[in-house]
Amino acid sequence: MSKPLDLDPVNYRLVHPRLAIFIANRRTYEEAYPVFYSQPIRLFPTHGRFFHTKQPLLARLPAHYRSVVTTFELRFGPGWSMPPRCQNTNPSLGLADCTSLRTLRLFVECDPSDGIFAGFRGKNATEDTYKWFCVDLLRGIMAQVPSLETVEIDAYPAVKKEAPLVMALRRNIEEGGKKLAWGPLRGWEKDADEPGLIGLEKALAGMGISDAPARMVAVEA
Repeated sequence: MSKPLDLDPVNYRLVHPRLAIFIANRRTYEEAYPVFYSQPIRLFPTHGRFFHTKQPLLARLPAHYRSVVTTFELRFGPGWSMPPRCQNTNPSLGLADCTSLRTLRLFVECDPSDGIFAGFRGKNATEDTYKWFCVDLLRGIMAQVPSLETVEIDAYPAVKKEAPLVMALRRNIEEGGKKLAWGPLRGWEKDADEPGLIGLEKALAGMGISDAPARMVAVEA
């Protein structure tokens, strides 16, 4: 899975040089920008410098760039006690222009409905406040982007498949008539709520090595 394009201080070094092809000539430009902007776009920034920006990356793009975006990534968890004002689906975000969007990747970093967050949720916030905030974002995207086909849910290991936030997202995806997919990190495509390819397990799998206990095999002489 490629790293999403987002507002980041290192873009001048990692992203800007790749945009040089845009100014080669008109024909090259017309062929290059749909390819460049077909990579995943992070809907709301997570880097501290841009976390409270008034304009997420999508809102800064011209409409014809937004029209070729195919994949969004949306992270739930950062700023959960007081989400930035930029995390909304107002028309100024430009979702209506995203006519080629097919996939929305939701990544749940934490679920503040868990009891361990009691006392840290902010004034007048309940265990369900952030859950409904996330659901409203999902609904806003689905309502404004009819071309959306698949919504993928992934999470960090501490987040359970039956967590209230995950269950609410899943229910709204299904009610919205979208295809539900489970991301590779958490491993929820398995029948049980087992971890996916995380940390050492992923490294071992990449080398063709398993950390599963060896089986005893009886051999008759």
